[in-house]
Amino acid sequence: MSRVTRARGAALAVLGVLALPAFGDTETLQDAWQRALEYDHALAAAAANAESARASERAARGARWPSLNVNGGFTRFATAPQFQFAAPGFAIKAPIVPGDNLTSGGVQLKLPLYTGGRISAGIGAAHQAAISASRAEQVARSTTRLDIAERCVAVLRAQRFRQTAESMVASLRAHVRDVRNMVERDLVSRSDLLAANVALANAEEQRVRAENGLALAYAAYNRRLGESLDRTPDLVASLPVDPQLPDQPLESLLRRARESRSELSALTAHADALALQAKAERAELLPQIALTGEYSYFDNVILDRRDFSSVGIGLTWNLFDGGQARNRSAALRSASRAARRQADDLRTQIELQVREAWLNVREARARVAASSDAVAQAEENLRVTRELYGAGLGTNTQVLDAVALYVSAANNRDNAALDESLALLGLARAVGAL
Repeated sequence: MSRVTRARGAALAVLGVLALPAFGDTETLQDAWQRALEYDHALAAAAANAESARASERAARGARWPSLNVNGGFTRFATAPQFQFAAPGFAIKAPIVPGDNLTSGGVQLKLPLYTGGRISAGIGAAHQAAISASRAEQVARSTTRLDIAERCVAVLRAQRFRQTAESMVASLRAHVRDVRNMVERDLVSRSDLLAANVALANAEEQRVRAENGLALAYAAYNRRLGESLDRTPDLVASLPVDPQLPDQPLESLLRRARESRSELSALTAHADALALQAKAERAELLPQIALTGEYSYFDNVILDRRDFSSVGIGLTWNLFDGGQARNRSAALRSASRAARRQADDLRTQIELQVREAWLNVREARARVAASSDAVAQAEENLRVTRELYGAGLGTNTQVLDAVALYVSAANNRDNAALDESLALLGLARAVGAL
């Protein structure tokens, strides 16, 4: 078995220790993600924005269909208007509406025939905006998952720190008992007992701080999930991430990130939407032609009928608007260019994130390999030092140093294993696989 394989096995063993039962129900990272997705307000807002964009796209597509308008009215005159005609020798005077009331109504059907590309550009812009909002929702989802995973690892780190602190307290208590017995038999000086008691007090302080840190880590984790802050679930340290991801060539990971990162596609779609909006604004300067059909009702007594039907083609052409449409189009084109520049900058940031996460995984794995051997050696050093002290061949200071060395090595091993987990999660997020 190779040294790297043994190191990875030791790291997995550390994670297994971290998953020892605590108070409460067992909870995996997938469970935590599901809870957060139901509670997270930022994600809910992103989902609402995506639904809003999809509704806007449906509204833009509706502009191609005929519009049907119905109107009606009832008017009561103080003095009803009359038809009046006068000529030499006679005069005609007759009412226009029966009585003092006027009733009217109508139905109009309008179908756009030519808009200069305004409707098509508007539909395209709404479609790209919907794509951008959908990608933004995916970004919010990935960000939430990474944040929850980091808080989960923070809880596991705090648990391990508490376990190490408790182990240090137990070890020093045993050493204090040994020193007290040796002092009572006049084998060592009383200063050894005082030094051991001071070290024990310091270890107790670290244990209290570890307990408080674990409570705070749980509270932060539960708040992110919308749960009670004093909940203490048993977190299972299994990561839903491909462990072979860092073994892929860096160029392959960079290419995957450029193709998969939702932030990049969201920004590109936003730039396309702005460009199409600029085209739609420019189309306002072109002729607008529509087919209309209308039915009207006019309650009167002077005309030969009360209802009328008509069909026609109407043309509207805004020849001068003070440059409003032209300048709105120019502003949108500039905004589109700015979004594309931001996309170019984001692409380089993504490449840096992938490279940094990839290197972090390699560093953490190297630390795991080194620290796993250091723990075994520190443990053996502590055993030998205690035996030497009990035989009168070692000093109290050497024992205390051996305890501190073992605690430091154990913390380094645990931190390396958890840092590898965080680096794996960061790499998965960087390539768009989270």
